[in-house]
Amino acid sequence: MLQHSQILIGTHGLEGDLCTVDSARGLVLFAHGSSNSRNSRRNLTLAQTLQRQGLGTLLFGLLTPDEADDRANAFNVELLALRVLEAIDALPAQARGVPLGLFGANTGAAAALVAAARRPDSVQAVVSRGGRPDLAGDSLELVRAATLLIVGSADAEVLQLNRAALRLLRCEKRIDIVPRATHLFQEAGTLETVAELASAWFLAHLRAAA
Repeated sequence: MLQHSQILIGTHGLEGDLCTVDSARGLVLFAHGSSNSRNSRRNLTLAQTLQRQGLGTLLFGLLTPDEADDRANAFNVELLALRVLEAIDALPAQARGVPLGLFGANTGAAAALVAAARRPDSVQAVVSRGGRPDLAGDSLELVRAATLLIVGSADAEVLQLNRAALRLLRCEKRIDIVPRATHLFQEAGTLETVAELASAWFLAHLRAAA
């Protein structure tokens, strides 16, 4: 049974949409460097797929509307990572203790990896969708969470950056290239492929403590 609630995150009171699942196999926090990502059609579609697999989800924007007006903030990985950490800390009692994964897109993927590096005992898995993991910098070598990088085959520049980041990761890792897909995975069937790959990765790597 799905239970939906809203939570407030951090000192700026960012709104988060939390969906918990009875006997959840894990909880996946979405990280996207914008203010309205919790209402993104793509994120909602991906979240619903994860929920059907028995995973809870938390959708929220990493920036306030005012912050999002300044394009530079979308590339402020330190700020975005702080917001991811604040979201982890804001999880209510019913969501604590559930195996935790992070699902990042664009610069939010770098923020997710930085957060995972700083919370190695909390974050078990990370998935990047068309992300910029290269922007995580020195944190890449510190990530211990199992990390999957998903990139479209037609997103040539980002694919090159992901391959470079993959070489720096020292955790369990993999890169999956979705045929025909461009940066936003708008081509028919490509977002569904992302959902399948991400679900399988989280289910394989989110494990309850013994």
